[in-house]
Amino acid sequence: MGNISVFLDDYRTAPEGYVLTETIDECLELLRNCTIEHLSLDHDLVNKDRNGLMLVQMMVEEKRFANRITIHSANSVGGKAMYNCLRQAQQDSILSPSTIVSLRPLPLKYFPPRVLQHYLDVQ
Repeated sequence: MGNISVFLDDYRTAPEGYVLTETIDECLELLRNCTIEHLSLDHDLVNKDRNGLMLVQMMVEEKRFANRITIHSANSVGGKAMYNCLRQAQQDSILSPSTIVSLRPLPLKYFPPRVLQHYLDVQ
């Protein structure tokens, strides 16, 4: 399988061209077995004990990352914690400084076209 883009969310639909995962286990499976170009992550998932922050912590522990990572969670506290964990991994030389990490919360229902442009832009 070539490079893929992955969208972790149990509520929103994935942008066109993205593989949708609804659990951190599904997402980890892809991180372990595929080359991921862009990984977009939500914090709040149906299973409250297995959220996006837990996934990010596991990614850092296993050193499994995408080329570009976006935190799209509308949960401002959870999203910032995920972002800060990834930035700390960059400072600790666990995550490459060339990996683009961004915090771009998405609304729960409607994605304005200009918001989705972030998913189409290749950086």
